[in-house]
Amino acid sequence: MMNPRRTPPPPVAVDLRRVMLVGTGVWAVALVVTVVLALVGTLDWAAAWVCGVGMLLGFAGADWARRNPPQATDA
Repeated sequence: MMNPRRTPPPPVAVDLRRVMLVGTGVWAVALVVTVVLALVGTLDWAAAWVCGVGMLLGFAGADWARRNPPQATDA
């Protein structure tokens, strides 16, 4: 009996909006760092653009999560 069959654990309820906003905050910190490095001349401005787009996508994801709350499931 090396591989006993077990029932999978129930899914964990997660607030996706909070997850998206935390990720967006990380992109914001990265944006500040890359802008400073670009101003000093150490880094190309493309990195700052990537961080800015990451922030925009994070805000879009947070808005999506706000408009589409999790559905109640009958387990």
